[in-house]
Parts: sequence; C-alpha cells; structure tokens
Amino acid sequence: MNKKPFMMIVSLLLLALVLVACGGGETQTVEVTREVQVEVTRIVEVAGEGGEAQPVAVTFAGGDETLGLVQERGTLKCGGNQNVPGFGYLDPDSGDFTGFDVDFCHAIAAAVLGDAEAIEVTPTTGESRFPTLQSGEVDVLIRNTTWTFSRDTALGFDFAPTTFFDGQGMMVRKASAIGSLEDLEGGTVCVQSGTTTEKNLAQYFEGIGVSIEILVYADAVATREAYDSGACDGFTTDKSGLVSQQILLADPEAHQILVEDMSREPLGPLTRHGDNNWNDIVSWVVYCTINAEFLGVNQANVDDMLGGDDPVISDLLGETGDLGQNLGLSNDWCYQVISQVGNYGDIYDRNLGPDTPFNLPRGLNALYTDGGILYPIPYK
Repeated sequence: MNKKPFMMIVSLLLLALVLVACGGGETQTVEVTREVQVEVTRIVEVAGEGGEAQPVAVTFAGGDETLGLVQERGTLKCGGNQNVPGFGYLDPDSGDFTGFDVDFCHAIAAAVLGDAEAIEVTPTTGESRFPTLQSGEVDVLIRNTTWTFSRDTALGFDFAPTTFFDGQGMMVRKASAIGSLEDLEGGTVCVQSGTTTEKNLAQYFEGIGVSIEILVYADAVATREAYDSGACDGFTTDKSGLVSQQILLADPEAHQILVEDMSREPLGPLTRHGDNNWNDIVSWVVYCTINAEFLGVNQANVDDMLGGDDPVISDLLGETGDLGQNLGLSNDWCYQVISQVGNYGDIYDRNLGPDTPFNLPRGLNALYTDGGILYPIPYK
C-alpha cells in the first residue's frame, strides 16, 4: 500500500478523535458580515466516560478486497442509522433495522451473497460514521450522508450514485409567528453536530442577514428532544429527516416544515477509496433498481418477466449475456435484487410512500420520465 495515502487517512482519524474529545458547554460567537452574529453552543460532545478521550486502535481497510471479504464472511456489514424513521430506524419492539437506506443494504447483500437478509447494520452517529467506514468496521455506509467535494476527496471515500435528492429545511411550531426563515431573527435553532447541516445553517443565515443562536446536539434524538421540549424556536435537518422526526414529536400536528430550501443534499452510499470494483458493485445495485422501475420490472412481476421477448430485460435479469462476471458476481445478481428487495419505486413506496405515515412525494426522486431526475444508466 502506498504510505502517503495511508498516513493521510490515519492523520484524519486522529484529528477526528481529538475534535470529538474537545467537548464542553462553552459558547462560541462567530462574527460574520453585515453585522450578523451566529452563536454556536455545543451541548454534547463526549468521547468516552467522563468526557475523557479513549484510545482507539485504527486499521485502514483499503485495497480491492472487499467483495472477497464479504463473500467469505457471508454477511454484509452496513453502516447505518437507528434514529430516522423511514430511512434508518431500529424498531424497539422487533429489534430490526428498517427504512429506505436499510433496504439498499439488503439490495447489496442480495446481489453479492444471494441473500438479502445477510446483513449486519452498525448504527452510527453523524460524527462516528466516517471513522467507522475508514477503519473497515463496515463494508459500506448508507446513512443519509450528503455527497460533497471534501468528503469525496479529503476523507478517502468514493460515493455511489445518489439514492435520495434532498434539501435542508426548517421545522417550527404552527402557533409561533414564524412563517419564513427571516422570521427567525433573534431566535434559536436546534441542529445535529457532525453534519453538513450545521455549516449550511450558519452560511445561509449569514447570507440573508438574520441573526440566530445555533444549539448543537450530538445526535438526532437529542436534537429532536431539545426542540420538542421548547429549547429552540426551530429544528433543522434535511427535509426528509424533518418528515421522519415530526411523527416522533409529542404533538406532530402542532408543527410545520417551512417551504424554503437552505441547501442541496444529494444522499447516497459511500465506500472506501481504492476498491473500484466494490464501488462499482454498490453503484450498479442502485442502477439496477432504477433500471428495473424504468423497464416496468418490479418485485411483484419479476418472475413473470423471465423468458420474455425484451432483450434489454433479459440482460438485466441475467438470462442472456455475461455482464455479471465484470463485477465478479453471478449473472442473475440484478434479478436477485429485484425479487428479494424490489425496484427503486418498490423501495421508496414501502418506506416513504402513500401507505406510510410520511406520504412523502417523489419529487426529484421520480424517474426523469415522471418529472424527476432519476435516469437509468444502460445495462449493456
């Protein structure tokens, strides 16, 4: 392994540990233009018991060996979320992880192992997710993570195609006088630490010349609970996250999500840099689900599509050609994804669609033929 990238990654991990260890309740005031001040209060950032930094042994799992490791292990290790209903949520009754992102973990397992249930989900926070992937504790991270330049370059990751196009929003109480973001002048906003959301928030309000105080919490649960208790006037995260968190509030109907978008948030899976074949596999699992919806192949009818006259569908389902070997997979890998998990529309509707508590419109996440921006990359 080239020592220079390895040392860069280790340095980044050590820096992350130092930053996490520097907890406390101090308030920082950031001076910005047009005489606007954004106050940032970090509520919880603890690296271990008593707030002391804990020593962590770090091993970078790079190289082009992930597929072999997963197949030898017989289980896909997926970094996920446990606090965002609809996307990544740990059901307290069943103990199972469910959600849109979790279903893409199932889809990868179906493609690679032939068994969609052969997954192990490791719940991560906004701050722990990147070290968890860098260290090799998980094979892929699928956890409402925004694709950005710095994450794609400086952190040693490769993003797969975006699975959910989102934007940062703001939730407020209906009983308040807040009807737009400008109405938050002099107010407080709850936000989760370790995400792009915190930086977007400060930049956006600087741009519109509105002074706010930002209260930063360690995870989604702490952020939601602080807002629900009345600690903040507004609660911000991606709009998809606000939709999922709203149903967990004491009185969901007492709150509303403002119409303004504060950012662009393309969310999707990411893998460690240096394993191109593994990133290709994760990417083409996503493309498989989009192609299947475009071609009208879904979980309910996929078996009826076998033996049909459409050569494009025959290739996709692995009945003809040998494209699977280009990834080191069986030729019917995409059939396994569709039959065991479904196409993109199946996954969306199951977790976020009309028959769920969220009833979240597809919007940009519809096929390009239906007014969205999902475009199927040809499988040929």
